[in-house]
Amino acid sequence: MPVASENLPDPAAPPAEVLIVGRYAQRAGYAVRRERGAPSWLLLWTDGGAGRVRQGGAELTARDGDLVVLAPGIRQDYGLAPDAERWCFWWVHFQPRPAWEQWLRPYLRGAGCFAVPRVAPGVRPRIGAALRRAHADARWSGEGAPPPAVAAHRTTAPAVVAALPHAHELALNGVERALLLGTCGAPGAVGEDPRVRRAEALIAADPAAPHTVASLAAAVALSPSRFAHLFAARTGRTPMRALREARLRHAARLLETTALDVGQVASASGFASPFHFSRAFRARFGVSPRGFRG
Repeated sequence: MPVASENLPDPAAPPAEVLIVGRYAQRAGYAVRRERGAPSWLLLWTDGGAGRVRQGGAELTARDGDLVVLAPGIRQDYGLAPDAERWCFWWVHFQPRPAWEQWLRPYLRGAGCFAVPRVAPGVRPRIGAALRRAHADARWSGEGAPPPAVAAHRTTAPAVVAALPHAHELALNGVERALLLGTCGAPGAVGEDPRVRRAEALIAADPAAPHTVASLAAAVALSPSRFAHLFAARTGRTPMRALREARLRHAARLLETTALDVGQVASASGFASPFHFSRAFRARFGVSPRGFRG
């Protein structure tokens, strides 16, 4: 049966900073409508039945092997698909790490609505395992062995809040694994050009490398002018703008996860000077590198 609070016209969503994960097996009558969206991101991984999802002008049906991610602050409406008897899915409210939006960008369907369709069958069990592990890690007290993950055949799992800092980070690792597996294991977004995807992968793999339009074009066997035009047409950004964004995301990750000083982070992210890096970082994130690290 649906959770009562999920059937209110504008049900309360978790606070933005909370990571909460669970698994539903919903039937007739299940529907969620949030006029103002949720304050956090929402992942929906379908592995049985079908659900209907609307957000940002996009309307889609999520079926077995489909991954849907909804950004915060945008009206969302989802529930059982009209032609389905049930909808089995994992769901996670979370805040993403900087790199994740790049993985999802090729799958943008509407404002804040990302849909990764038909994830390869061989990858799907690993996504389920990653979310089961995230569910278990969210419950870990930090003492003894982490709780066992729910069995793969279980159709439901109670909602769990990752209340402790270590539990939150471990659970977020599971979400990251699920997203990375999903976006790497999908056949590609509609209208996507494999040469553009290859160039984006080269940038993401080593953003600090001395990439240029010419070097990226050569890597995908295109002339620089043809490559620049194709890249901008498919992504809405120039190759060098994409490189700059990738370097800033990489720098944000280093600030979050290492003790490198600002100069070292700038160098490791491909910036010519700490001053240039700090100015670009503030323009992108609204805070200095030191302020971002807190």
